[in-house]
Amino acid sequence: MVSQPHALKLKISSATQLSLVHPSGDEIGIHPLWLRERCQDADSMDLQSGQRLNDPSDFDLHLRYVALSAPAPGRLHVRFSDGHEADFVEGDILAEAAMPPGDYGCPAPVRWDATLASPPRATWREKPGDASIAEWMETFLRYGFIIFEGVPTDQDQVLKVASVFGWPRETNFGITFDVRSKPAAEANDLGYTPVKLDPHTDNPYRSPVPGVQLLHCLANETSGGLSTLVDGLTVAEALRTRDPEAFRILCSTPVRFRFRDKDTELLSSAVPIELDARGNVRTIRFSPRLDFVPLLPPDDLAAYYRARRVFDHALRSSEFEIRFLLNQGDLVMFDNCRLLHGRTGFDPQEGLRHLRGCYIDIDGPRSRYRVLRRNLAGNGSPE
Repeated sequence: MVSQPHALKLKISSATQLSLVHPSGDEIGIHPLWLRERCQDADSMDLQSGQRLNDPSDFDLHLRYVALSAPAPGRLHVRFSDGHEADFVEGDILAEAAMPPGDYGCPAPVRWDATLASPPRATWREKPGDASIAEWMETFLRYGFIIFEGVPTDQDQVLKVASVFGWPRETNFGITFDVRSKPAAEANDLGYTPVKLDPHTDNPYRSPVPGVQLLHCLANETSGGLSTLVDGLTVAEALRTRDPEAFRILCSTPVRFRFRDKDTELLSSAVPIELDARGNVRTIRFSPRLDFVPLLPPDDLAAYYRARRVFDHALRSSEFEIRFLLNQGDLVMFDNCRLLHGRTGFDPQEGLRHLRGCYIDIDGPRSRYRVLRRNLAGNGSPE
């Protein structure tokens, strides 16, 4: 599928045939129903909400073009066999035709490994302009994370940052949560202890999982506690190449993830590596502290345990992991469905290490990015 609208062309092959022409010269006919359900006139669409007034499933399955014409450059007039007539902007049709299935309208991810020279960073501003936010969002969507420096260390500043990019999501841990060492009797998650945490995704026991996590460093007086990140896309694709059978098993074996304490019991079943309809890696759910594979036949379990081991060891290897210190005032925002995070151990006797976190869903940053790009383009501002 060609991804650039300007690389495609529309062609009126005859009075009743409309085609899409690819740069290669190949022509693909545009089905009348595909165009009919994209009519944007007042009889077809509520102009305020942009939602259809008709159920397209009720259109005639044998709908035809009766007449096609180009009354002006870049314009198309269509009369359909059901009697409806509509005008279209050629660029709108080409842009729609160029959209691939999936997360269109956002920058393509840039896969990275331990050779990433420097984590993407930005200086936080309390009142950033649209161009700055769009730039931050593009970096986040490409790399799966961004580190902001100079974020005020107010207790709820993480929510103020989160609200710039999406909508905070409350869980049983609260609208925000504090990552700091607690007495053993009070720690209902290993994150609230000083132990080393291997790469994992958060909350795989939820459906859906929180898409984005923000962690704001309010204090760090210890020499340990380095933050770690791994690009799950990179590791999964490496596994697909190096060990196709392990990759297949992790894409096809549902695993039960569980969290429970005295007030909560959450369960969800999902494959560790989820693919989209085109076979691309979409989501990583991986947390060896919380996963329980079903009782499968011994040979199947042996194959799964081998596959998990290969994947887990790759995630923890120096080939893929990056480490960095979150200083006071730093805030890291990362894609929890793509990146795996962890930390090195630390000694709480050295001093306080206190991070405050929250979650937002991934559709927030993606929506914000699309709107900003649209507004900046409409205003003639640099994109």
